[in-house]
Amino acid sequence: MAQQEFNLKKAIPIIVIVGAIIFIIVFWSRMTVTIGAGHAGVMFKTFGGGIDTTQTYGEGFHFIAPWNNMVIYETRQQETAEDMNVLSSNGLEIKSDVSAWYKPQYSQLGLLHARIGKDYLTRVVIPALRSSVRSVIGRYTPEQIYSTKRDVIQDEIFDETKKILSDKYVELDQVLIRSIVLPPTIKTAIESKLKQEQESLEYKFKLEKAHKEAERQRIDAEGKAKANEILNASLTDKILREKGISATVKLAESPNTKIVIIGNSKDGLPIILGGTK
Repeated sequence: MAQQEFNLKKAIPIIVIVGAIIFIIVFWSRMTVTIGAGHAGVMFKTFGGGIDTTQTYGEGFHFIAPWNNMVIYETRQQETAEDMNVLSSNGLEIKSDVSAWYKPQYSQLGLLHARIGKDYLTRVVIPALRSSVRSVIGRYTPEQIYSTKRDVIQDEIFDETKKILSDKYVELDQVLIRSIVLPPTIKTAIESKLKQEQESLEYKFKLEKAHKEAERQRIDAEGKAKANEILNASLTDKILREKGISATVKLAESPNTKIVIIGNSKDGLPIILGGTK
């Protein structure tokens, strides 16, 4: 009897070890989690109050209790595109294709999972984007949308969508308008109007250019006339005679042969009859 009790005592540790090994083998997949690149995890504690909203588990290998569960989220930037029909400010239907770049807030991943869930794209991101597109485009006419306001509209959609998502634990990176399609008749009318406005601006530019050129010529002519008037007023007989004498001296000093007759019957200036080298 003592021998049997002794053998049982020796067997208990072995049974425990074997049981532990079997437990680990069976539950190994439940006790370990590997989180891949660009992802993060949220822990659901079955006996610990449910979702752990205080910690986000990063990339790599993790041990967890087999009765807990790790929920994996992609934390890289993602894109969603919405092709929708909206109304302009004057009630015309416009087809728009808008995309948004988004990702979950890493530090708030537990709250996102607890209050919204993994399908947060369809629950909050898409509804927020669609609501903002309708609201913003509804403020503008087709002409404004087609010609000058596209960048402004894009920025306003981003601002409104970001405001809606600010307390939804989702980070919005960018909103892009990929295309806006107007009804063919409206598009043709807008293009025709824009063409007429462009031609009008070109004609106005040509008129302004011609006016400036005429003004420049008038100022130039007035300047020349004024200069001639001043010159004529300053040229007296004495000045002309003095300049003639100066020119005669220079001609006399020139190495070229010439015939110079000093003085004439009218004003006394030199007369140059001709010359040879």
